[in-house]
Amino acid sequence: MIIESIDLKDFRNYRELSFFPDKGVNIFYGDNAQGKTNLLEAVYVGCTSRSHRAQKDRELINFDSDEAHIKLNLLKNDVSYRIDMHIKKNRSKGIALNGFPIRRASELFGVACVVFFSPEDLSIIKNGPGERRRFMDSELCQLDKLYTHDLISYNRIINQKNNLLRSFEMEESFREMLDIYDQQLANFGSSIIKKRRAFVAELNELIKDRHKDITSGKEELSITYEENIAPEDFYDELKKNEEREIRQRVCLYGPHRDDIKFELCGFDLRHYGSQGQQRTAALSLKLSEIELVEKLSGERPVLLLDDVLSELDRSRQEMLLNSIASVQTMITCTGLDDLIDNRFKADKIFRIVNGKITGEN
Repeated sequence: MIIESIDLKDFRNYRELSFFPDKGVNIFYGDNAQGKTNLLEAVYVGCTSRSHRAQKDRELINFDSDEAHIKLNLLKNDVSYRIDMHIKKNRSKGIALNGFPIRRASELFGVACVVFFSPEDLSIIKNGPGERRRFMDSELCQLDKLYTHDLISYNRIINQKNNLLRSFEMEESFREMLDIYDQQLANFGSSIIKKRRAFVAELNELIKDRHKDITSGKEELSITYEENIAPEDFYDELKKNEEREIRQRVCLYGPHRDDIKFELCGFDLRHYGSQGQQRTAALSLKLSEIELVEKLSGERPVLLLDDVLSELDRSRQEMLLNSIASVQTMITCTGLDDLIDNRFKADKIFRIVNGKITGEN
């Protein structure tokens, strides 16, 4: 997949922007707080309908405006797509695909595939399980529309069930409604778990080889999906633990409590690995993610690297830069020294100053 053009209006600090990235490697450099991360965020929002950092849409809109616009022109499997997104302060965003409005943002998934890599991702292993669940969900939602539907439905029912548990009253209608929610959770939750199982299993096969390459064969990394509940026994386990959930007034079982375990040479990397080992494993994870997205979708994803190079040592920088030669990539950095020192070839270099982009040779 290739992003052919990006147009922004009143998005963050971009009052108006129109430019054409190269199909290869694009470097965006400049001082802090000039709009480098905002640009990558706009691409990610345009492709997925959600931000990797903003909680609410209004945070994406320029302070002096009431709405923002994103327009992306993409080329995928030799087919052109245009995504238009209208972000509003007090209403849900409007999205059009090739000029036709779509009813739900989830209909956008599958059109574009992007992999976002930020300094925060280097902490994905030592952070809480919520980070690793978001990693799985963000990729699977881009690759599988049915997974997106199941996840949205599951999250809605979890909220409804938790509200019911918090307002617990010992009445027959309470038990009946609880059973209805449990049946629905078992249906959607089992599907989510099975697809996560398959995703992590395929990712594990890739990450083993990738990590051996990075560490020159000195370390062996493996990942496993840790299920909070088995999909085959989902409903039975919910009924067996019903009284416990009623006492604690919260839903305790399901894929909303799952995790990924990282093992390095047989030990738990989260608890016993050094910071350097954790960062190397996170880099292996992201590089494997690119390969898996290509394998499952048949297209190379667009890679967004937000100031990651400054967080990596020289050898890890070289491994990352050498792995992206055939991927359209957008890299942000404060300076070009690391790239020059590594003799890294960039197809286009842009300087960003106060929300304005200028091209350089």
